[in-house]
Amino acid sequence: MVRMKEGEPCCVCPCPCEGIIEIIGKKWALCVLALLGNDGTLRFNKLAEKLPGISAKTLTEVLKDLQRTRLVKREAFAEIPPRVEYHLTKEGNELTMLVAPLMVWADKMTGLVKLES
Repeated sequence: MVRMKEGEPCCVCPCPCEGIIEIIGKKWALCVLALLGNDGTLRFNKLAEKLPGISAKTLTEVLKDLQRTRLVKREAFAEIPPRVEYHLTKEGNELTMLVAPLMVWADKMTGLVKLES
């Protein structure tokens, strides 16, 4: 298929990964999944503490995206003070296990690949 208008994709890709890549491709998504995969259930402040450099707004957005795609479950407790915890769903755990080798590889590559700014 030939591109009809500027800015439109030149072809249609019916790839089933397209939607999930859009979510996990965001800057902090894989870090959040990895933390929840390694540590289990975490509260918002503990997640923020373990992710230096992430803003509360960004963490909130990432968690909402991961909840919307059913990779992370948010559990609110009717307590005073209120308590909210996050943990991986079955699907989130499966994805984390599949992505773990990629993260190990990326960790090995850190410093070896120089990205141009």
